[in-house]
Amino acid sequence: MFALRQYFLLLLTALGWGGGFVGQKLGMDYVSPFTFTFFRTLIGALFLVPVIMIASRIRVKGGSAIRKSSKSDFIWGSLAVGACLIAAESFQQYGLKYTDVHKASFITAMYVVLVPVLGLFLGQKNRLRIWIAVAISATGLGFLTLRGQSLSMEPGDAMVLMCALLFAVHVQVIDYWVRRVDGVLLSFGQFVVASVLGLVLAVINGPDSWEAIKAAMPAILYCGIVSNGIAYTLQIVGQRGVNPAGASIVLSLESAFGALAGVLFLGERMTAQAFTGCALMFTATMIAVIPGRRKRPAADGDAEQKKEG
Repeated sequence: MFALRQYFLLLLTALGWGGGFVGQKLGMDYVSPFTFTFFRTLIGALFLVPVIMIASRIRVKGGSAIRKSSKSDFIWGSLAVGACLIAAESFQQYGLKYTDVHKASFITAMYVVLVPVLGLFLGQKNRLRIWIAVAISATGLGFLTLRGQSLSMEPGDAMVLMCALLFAVHVQVIDYWVRRVDGVLLSFGQFVVASVLGLVLAVINGPDSWEAIKAAMPAILYCGIVSNGIAYTLQIVGQRGVNPAGASIVLSLESAFGALAGVLFLGERMTAQAFTGCALMFTATMIAVIPGRRKRPAADGDAEQKKEG
């Protein structure tokens, strides 16, 4: 039940990210990528302040709902995760300016393949069903997003490919630090680090006008609260105790949810090929989340020492 609960949190993460594609597309009509990234991460951090205050007062089994961690782990974890986040989001935002949205979403979601590959170098072992799910998910992504387009590199594609690699690193870095730092605190820390770096980059790049920022604010608020404040926090909490490769497969559903959001809010049309892609991705997800046979985890439900996969 612990693993299924974690996967459900990751599914909600993918849902929030999928809607974020609409916000990013609309917001980029008014402000630069660094400005957009700065505001969305800042709003994500501010959103978590009352959450942390309330959670710290909740008592669970005699202790606080916020797990205790050392100040050193919190700082280094926040720096590591936040640096990965700002780098990945920045490459994605700039890449979207120079390449097709559907092609960019396919390349971005290829972290579903890169995560288990990186895991091989980290000594992570994945069962055969995970590799099968990765292959099915990658095929589904192709059906969903390519729509007959070639995979020839265009301006911006290299940036989005770097974004995919950085998101894969982001997943692995979270896997390391979430065992040492409370998930909500780690999410808050990453947003603080990312917003500070985003502000510096936005100033260097040249600030946008307040009129442009106001015009982009609805999109910024959605991405800041839902995609960042809620979804990234759910990702960090949901990844605790879950195999990174399995987590990446569930998270890759953001492309399917993004396509559905485009239909609902942007008037885009879903082809039979796109529906086939969604079906394949959901199939891959079901394969990935099937609980494996293993011993029951410790009584406190802390399963990070025995990763599902």
